[in-house]
Amino acid sequence: MATKVTRRNFLGAAGIAAVPLLAPASPLLAQTVAPEKRSMQRSVERAVSQVKVSSLKAPWRLPVGWYRATVKRLQGTLTEKKVAGLIATSGLNQNYLAGHFLTQTERPMYLFIPAQGEPVFFHPGLDRDMVESWWVREHEWYFDFHHAGKFNQVVWEAGATENLWEWVCRRLAKRGFGTGTLALDFEPSPSLEKKLKEFAPEVKWEDWGKTLLHLRQVKTAEEIEMTQKAIDLHDAMLEFARGFILEHGTDATDYDVRTATSEFGTRLLMQAMGPELDGRPHKGVGLSLNFGCRTGPATAYPHPNQFFFKRIERGDAIQIASLIRIGGYGGEGYRACHSEPIPALGKKMWEVHTAMTEKQAELSKAGVKCNDVAAGVLKLAFDAGLEKYVYHRPAHGAGMEGHQAPYISPGDQTVLEENMMFSNEPGLYNSEAGYGYNHSNNILVGRNRGRQMNQTPMTKEWCWLKL
Repeated sequence: MATKVTRRNFLGAAGIAAVPLLAPASPLLAQTVAPEKRSMQRSVERAVSQVKVSSLKAPWRLPVGWYRATVKRLQGTLTEKKVAGLIATSGLNQNYLAGHFLTQTERPMYLFIPAQGEPVFFHPGLDRDMVESWWVREHEWYFDFHHAGKFNQVVWEAGATENLWEWVCRRLAKRGFGTGTLALDFEPSPSLEKKLKEFAPEVKWEDWGKTLLHLRQVKTAEEIEMTQKAIDLHDAMLEFARGFILEHGTDATDYDVRTATSEFGTRLLMQAMGPELDGRPHKGVGLSLNFGCRTGPATAYPHPNQFFFKRIERGDAIQIASLIRIGGYGGEGYRACHSEPIPALGKKMWEVHTAMTEKQAELSKAGVKCNDVAAGVLKLAFDAGLEKYVYHRPAHGAGMEGHQAPYISPGDQTVLEENMMFSNEPGLYNSEAGYGYNHSNNILVGRNRGRQMNQTPMTKEWCWLKL
């Protein structure tokens, strides 16, 4: 849990020495740094030295043992269904099953999970050293995309384009998987289906995309713990951003809030990780820290399409938002703030939208359909006469890809299961008046209700600001 950042302690400790975030290269350049910018830099330095997040400690990724256990779970299902093995082509599924976290480009990768035995990874040659040093020991590679010539070696001569699916099928047949039933993590197109029949005529192919998605949807205790670690950092960053806005007020732009909070969160995490980030493979993987801030009319649109660089003004709605992943896991943490004076309609919209956010957590229990949760949440806006300000569903499933099925939407009849995760963002938007509100949290589905994993308050005292 993060140390709470209040206006008092945010403004305190003035005697702490500070080093500018972007140290000027010369005395002449130093003279051009505005006093308010130096003050903003000191705010970051001060907070980094003061704030502690107790959960920010190793491990920073799931251990190899977790991936082995996950593969074993899948193998049990394959054996039960009499399927000899599965080829995962999605980077999401590969990261979930093996934890490689390789850079995804147009270069295809294929992770084969046999019903029994060790996985085999087919991958581009540029990753061969990283793959060799990870736990999946059996692997083969092609030079690059598009490939010509021999495999598992560097090539330089021009030649005919090799079909990588033919290569994979041929190499699997050599391992005894040229007959029977194999699974893919997607439904093949008619053209690929035709090619697969040509490359592996005695194999029957099944689409197991939904099976793998379901595995990723229902989180294990280890995944929940890793997610909570990221959410706790969300909370610290939101507290910092609020304190920064209170301290610097109308001297700051939304861009200043974003960059300062990003710097604060990054340095806080790097300080905690220490020697973990030594440049070696398989450390600090699945790591991303994104923070956003928008003020004024940009808050009135769910997905605005402009760059945010506007000075904060009194009377502005202000959206602050964290999107953090550690080891591939994380979620959302947004707070909808408004600097006084706040119009009467704005106050009503904020209060109803906050009640909708809380209602979603209340309704998110195992056994309930997604669309019933959506209906219960959206009804609050309709009952309050605010339906014209509703622009989207209350939430989406949360996973490594961000938006993950299922969806808290009127048309999704998926039944919630314990330990599924969802965003929590039933926003209301008034584009005519130039303000909108969109809290978000990470909701963990429970037996009796959902648990809001975020601890940042959604109160008037926290969100209604006096600048």
